[in-house]
Amino acid sequence: MNKKQKKVFLRIVAAILCLIVIQFIPMYNGYVEFILYMIPYFLVGYDILLKAIKGIKNKQVFDENFLMAVATVGAICLGDYKEGVAVMLFYQIGELFQSYAVGKSRKNISDLMDIRPDYANVEKEGGQLEQVDPDEVEIGSIIVVQPGEKVPIDGVVVSGSTTLNTSALTGESVPRNATVGDEVISGCINENGLIRLKTTKEFGESTVSKILELVENASSRKSKSENFISKFARIYTPVVCYSALALAVLPPLVRMLFMGLSPEWGDWILRALTFLVISCPCALVISIPLSFFAGIGGASNAGVLVKGSNYLETLSQVKYIVFDKTGTMTQGVFEVKEIVLDKDTQIDKEQLLDYAALAESYSSHPISKSLQKAYGKKIEQGRVSDVKEISGHGVSAVVDGRNVLAGNEKLMQQQQISYMQPDEVGTIVHVAIDGNYIGYIVIADLLKATSKDAVKALKKVGMKKIVMLTGDSKKVADKVATELGIADVYSELLPGDKVTKVEELLAQKSEKDKLAFVGDGINDAPVLSRADVGIAMGALGADAAIEAADIVLMDDDPLKIAKAIKISKKCIRIVYENIYFAIGVKVICLFLGALGIANMWAAIFADVGVMVIAVLNAIRALSVRKL
Repeated sequence: MNKKQKKVFLRIVAAILCLIVIQFIPMYNGYVEFILYMIPYFLVGYDILLKAIKGIKNKQVFDENFLMAVATVGAICLGDYKEGVAVMLFYQIGELFQSYAVGKSRKNISDLMDIRPDYANVEKEGGQLEQVDPDEVEIGSIIVVQPGEKVPIDGVVVSGSTTLNTSALTGESVPRNATVGDEVISGCINENGLIRLKTTKEFGESTVSKILELVENASSRKSKSENFISKFARIYTPVVCYSALALAVLPPLVRMLFMGLSPEWGDWILRALTFLVISCPCALVISIPLSFFAGIGGASNAGVLVKGSNYLETLSQVKYIVFDKTGTMTQGVFEVKEIVLDKDTQIDKEQLLDYAALAESYSSHPISKSLQKAYGKKIEQGRVSDVKEISGHGVSAVVDGRNVLAGNEKLMQQQQISYMQPDEVGTIVHVAIDGNYIGYIVIADLLKATSKDAVKALKKVGMKKIVMLTGDSKKVADKVATELGIADVYSELLPGDKVTKVEELLAQKSEKDKLAFVGDGINDAPVLSRADVGIAMGALGADAAIEAADIVLMDDDPLKIAKAIKISKKCIRIVYENIYFAIGVKVICLFLGALGIANMWAAIFADVGVMVIAVLNAIRALSVRKL
């Protein structure tokens, strides 16, 4: 409990003790009884009364504080002191419980906030270390991360080796090894060895900052259910207040004027006050946002960042899921498997690889990196000029004064160059120099360890259609799709073609079903934005893809998608359970209260009891271990 909660708890305990003591004090007259009961009443309810008065002053009358104030003051005016104090007491108990539950659900987010680094150790001349604010560290600076410290900024290891704890980012406890040349993202904890990093981003653009920004802004994007409850409460509360007023005034007038009976004002006013207590919409107003907040917190704990409750709600309705291939279902770690020369070329395999690697040296694409890795030498940038990236085709560049083309079949067709038809399965990089075809390089990409299981899991959670899109050749795409168990695959697509294909799928599905697209590259950003739900790979994914996505998988594990869908479905199920339960109980109790069958104690259950049960149910959305 925090200080505020402890203070409320002590007030509740003091009020209960007062009530117990009062039961043993003989009541000589009504004034003594009134004064004695006012002690626990004001002790436990003074803040509610003050909030109600402030609400009236600010012209925001119809809220739960106003309802509680009117109901309890009314009961006291009618001489039902014990009921008036009990209503306020149980209401505060419910509020305390709700506050504690919300605090518990926020703990996941608070734990996530612990990834924010307090400082960075910048290495100065002479090897001296200076602790500075991470915001002050420039790109290209050398920082030192000692054992037990958080990695403050994204960078590349330039010396040392260690294991990194990434659980705060990915939800996985398995440590990750890092050595010279490896990229390290901020927010990880260095477990043992000392490492030196060369920063590749400013703090504001680093992974840890992006994560914190996504989480902090999640609550601003409300779901349809939350918006409905907010509108419902704005209309519902005034309606029940006026209904209670009508219940207190109209029946006595009818009895007196038209039936010639005693009006029995006290009885009907008590019914109206009971009606007010029952009608308080606390259970709905509190439990629905709490359910979504708990769902987002539970997902973040599993390494799935959801940018808003509206996306969590939409995810629960996903029936069509579309995957990009490279870096999403495959590791995106390409290796040169074979180099095949044209029979008429005078260039050997090593020279072909040199030209291709140099031409691709300015690109960050996984295929380009694999060529540079196979090249194995330091890239001499002075040998390369006039580099042009041809989207969806490849690159053109001048290497050692010769015009080099490196890309797929479409690039050769575009430049009207005859090329060989490969027999090998893999990504093919055709190479031409000065308009003459010299051969091709075969590059293979491996499936992620969990990709097959991810497809099976998605089928189990009720996907109607699973589709894979790729810019690779049909032969490669069909082979990967067969291994994964995906029936629908579209290959040789340009970035614009992916958008078109997603548009076609959106047109095919029913309005109720939603479509999710999963990608990782900068070229996927338009498709991520166009889908009903965009899911990006966060560890290796491009910044533009993460920015455009609605959901981010922090460890690039496609198996987490099915888990995220289960979390969203569980969260929505809990939301509707709370809506039906709260409204159902209140309607029954309101009807019984209007008939005089339900008394103030039943009203307390209909308000506080229902709220406590709904909040307890909402907290279940935090638990994701059994999913």
